[in-house]
Amino acid sequence: MAAVLGTLGVNLLMFLRFFFPRALYEPKTKFLIGYPSDFGFGVDTKFQKDFRIWVVRNTEGIFVISAICTHLGCTPDWKPSENKFKCPCHGSGYDPEGINFEGPAPRPMDRAHVELNPEGQIVVDLSHLYSWPKGDPSQFGDPGAILRNV
Repeated sequence: MAAVLGTLGVNLLMFLRFFFPRALYEPKTKFLIGYPSDFGFGVDTKFQKDFRIWVVRNTEGIFVISAICTHLGCTPDWKPSENKFKCPCHGSGYDPEGINFEGPAPRPMDRAHVELNPEGQIVVDLSHLYSWPKGDPSQFGDPGAILRNV
């Protein structure tokens, strides 16, 4: 009797478990990262873990690089001592603007769409990426790929 009740109990639990699937939730594709004054010149890596992006400020303005290697999708690391991004998987190297210069990466890393909201905060939209396909013109100068004069 105990074996029969045990089997029925386990089957009931398996049946109930069916209604609670193991779901993976994707991070938001549109989010705020702060005000332009929060970012100094250079590469800011504080959003790498949560959103897989880097915020870069140079003389042209502020832009956001999607931290995905264009070779096989690994996450490169920022090496401040070498002033470059280096992919740990296959050795692709990128300059501070995300342009590939060594290794098997076929093209530069993508840039995310950036804009200012009415309060003056930077809004990043990872659902709209700007790329530079090999042999094609760059999209990095398009409106939304960089915040100029901020």
